[in-house]
Amino acid sequence: MRLTTKGRYAVTAMLDLAFHSQIKPVTLTEIATRQTISLSYLEQLFARLRRAGMVKGVRGPGGGYMLCGQASDINIADIIAAVDEPIHATKCGGEANCQKDQACLTHDLWMGLSDQIREYLKGITLGELLEKNSVQEIAGRQEQEAQRVIEVHRHVGVNASPS
Repeated sequence: MRLTTKGRYAVTAMLDLAFHSQIKPVTLTEIATRQTISLSYLEQLFARLRRAGMVKGVRGPGGGYMLCGQASDINIADIIAAVDEPIHATKCGGEANCQKDQACLTHDLWMGLSDQIREYLKGITLGELLEKNSVQEIAGRQEQEAQRVIEVHRHVGVNASPS
């Protein structure tokens, strides 16, 4: 199975959102800065996550995104499915047309692996990931690094303005 950047970035962004939106809504710019993901790519992912009912937008000053439910109710497989990322280890995408429009010799083997991966990811929630010390440490480090970047940009902006 090959998980593309779409699935990886969606899970990463959702975990970032789950961590940081506990206090206030989170902007996509904040997520993009912390996770080094393109803002336009995040916009596309969040449009799909919003349609799937996983996130909601909050308008106005101080607005951004928040989870629609509890982090403990959102599993990783659902996030990946929400952004149309298939979880298949088969080359046919589970269609059983791998060899001359019929199942290949190892089709059932790879379908079994796909099922195992899907079940594994269904068994992990954002809430469980948030409880991990390593996730909390990394999120804290990323927040500090993002603040440094913002300060540098602010400082450069002040020095670059005309007198």
